[in-house]
Amino acid sequence: MNSRERVRAAINHQQPDRVPLDLGSTPVTGIAAGTYARLRQALGLPGGPVKVGEPFQVLAEVEDDFRDHLGVDTVGLQLPTTFFGFKNEGWKPWRLFDGTDVLVAARFTVCEDENGDLLLYPQGDTSAPPSARMPKGGYYFDSIVRQEPLDWDHLDPEEWVRDLYAVYTDEDLRYLESEAERLYRHTDRAIVSNFGGGGFGDIAWVPAPNVPHPKGVRDPVEWYVAHVTH
Repeated sequence: MNSRERVRAAINHQQPDRVPLDLGSTPVTGIAAGTYARLRQALGLPGGPVKVGEPFQVLAEVEDDFRDHLGVDTVGLQLPTTFFGFKNEGWKPWRLFDGTDVLVAARFTVCEDENGDLLLYPQGDTSAPPSARMPKGGYYFDSIVRQEPLDWDHLDPEEWVRDLYAVYTDEDLRYLESEAERLYRHTDRAIVSNFGGGGFGDIAWVPAPNVPHPKGVRDPVEWYVAHVTH
């Protein structure tokens, strides 16, 4: 039974030959970049800086030799745009607080504040307020709430949605189609699709970390309370 057959059997409530294993195919099944680098070393796999594919949680892009070694049954399919609105391209070196050397996207832009915390900018736009913070010595970013004054009687839902959500473009669809075909030919692993933008009201998106100047209700506390008060 190969990986694709194993996962298909499990989701159809049939008995596979073993429990399928997912590691790194989605942002919620990922592995921290520093942990991934050390684990590769412990397993005797080739070294070198790992790519940070998901910068919000600083998750590694899991590679095929690692999947092979641990028997991972899945591989992810998603657009190359990150949680902060820039694409994973033009890789450049960066170093984590724990000393791990990694690669990040070209538009991954951070600065250090007076406390030694790292501030990250939406879409790499340093003219906008930073949208995330990694505390000094930390391992991942927290969203910064950039709530503008609210006029509850004149909120525009279209403005809120337009900042975050959009119909996939033809270019997006061509990319997903091409990548799906490549993965299907390249591997017998189950392909796990991540269609970003499908979680309307997902609290991680409410602060709009990918938007330079977000409008509307962006404070998670205000967002939750508004469901009762309005």
